[in-house]
Amino acid sequence: MTILVAGAGIAGLTFALTCRQIGVPVRLFEQVEEIHPLGVGINLQPHAIRELMELGLDAWFEDIGIRTREVAYFSKHGRPIWSEPRGREDGYNWPQLSVHRGKLQLMLMRAVCDQLGTDAVATGWKATGFSQDANGVVLHLTNRNGETRTEQGSILVAADGIHSAIRAQMNPGEGPPVWGGAVLWRAISRAKPFLTGATMAMAGHEWQKFVTYPISETDPETGLADINWVAEIKKQPDALWNREDWNRAGNIADFLPAFESWKFDWLDIPALIRSAGQIYEYPMVDRDPLDNWRDGRVTLMGDAAHPMYPIGSNGASQAILDARVLGKCLVEQKISQTALIAYEDERRPATSKIVLANRGNGPDQIMQVVEEKCQGLFDAIDEVMSPQELADHAGRYKALAGFDRETLNSRPPLIPGRDIQDMANA
Repeated sequence: MTILVAGAGIAGLTFALTCRQIGVPVRLFEQVEEIHPLGVGINLQPHAIRELMELGLDAWFEDIGIRTREVAYFSKHGRPIWSEPRGREDGYNWPQLSVHRGKLQLMLMRAVCDQLGTDAVATGWKATGFSQDANGVVLHLTNRNGETRTEQGSILVAADGIHSAIRAQMNPGEGPPVWGGAVLWRAISRAKPFLTGATMAMAGHEWQKFVTYPISETDPETGLADINWVAEIKKQPDALWNREDWNRAGNIADFLPAFESWKFDWLDIPALIRSAGQIYEYPMVDRDPLDNWRDGRVTLMGDAAHPMYPIGSNGASQAILDARVLGKCLVEQKISQTALIAYEDERRPATSKIVLANRGNGPDQIMQVVEEKCQGLFDAIDEVMSPQELADHAGRYKALAGFDRETLNSRPPLIPGRDIQDMANA
């Protein structure tokens, strides 16, 4: 029987392509009627890019983003704390990619339609819940007109985001997402790239931070590129906040004054903010890690399973890994509840650790350490922290998030790069 997927975001679409690779029938249901390139930039780590390349999608990469060459941390005064090469520049067998989230989703959607057919994704249908028995699972759906329908399958994968109706049914007392006090303003500006031209830069500390990186190639005539940026200000968790929404318009007056003096020799942040088009504003939220992702024939994936703070470039990367690990488990255990158990046993502990680490500021915590030691003012960073301390801090997070270079480069593929016998009737 067919595997049902609630949600056609990055997780759901990657899983659909994985099902195509391993010969498993799959159908997706997405609540929006037409997918548009909404949102702003994201970064995909080498372990996620590896999985997309093993799905044969590497030819698309140059069309949707650029390869990140460096990650660099700075104090609130723009003074360099730590920098390191990334992706192939650092000896990985795969690149790190900076992309527009919406363009990545559209790329995956086109690939799904090309490989599985346009009927593989039913748009305009929102998952509202499920029921199941010994023979299968039933997904309950509704559209914006209030019409309802059901679909029956062998397994249901909930990839319907942080407000997942499937997760809510499995955890009825959970409540809304958890807000830790940070508010983000995100946008894309047309400006000149900085530093290496493909650097992901972070400046500030825990209570005020600016993150920026290019997500397009530089126009040879104008010297301009699409520069993604995030301005973050942390408030007390009991402050009033708006419900998160990728489409909420941000007011520049709410945050620009706090960054007005952040004019560095490598980047004029106020000028970059002022040159933005649409600005989006939303609180930085996550959810507490769950003790269980599974209910019989139903499991969770991506933000439905482990919504996390956008720190360390791991939200989309971990969603892609979810999809691929579940595919691996289906190959090893066939279409069964045993496969769902194996998938959860591998992914839930790993992602729970990342959720909690990101609450502690993840790799960005190095900026807070420097702020506490010297308020971000120093002549040379080795007066504040040793190079080994800085390298160790960066290395610990890579290992935690699953993209330690030596481990990743030596690991065999999750799914063999060959045709796998159709398991639909297994």
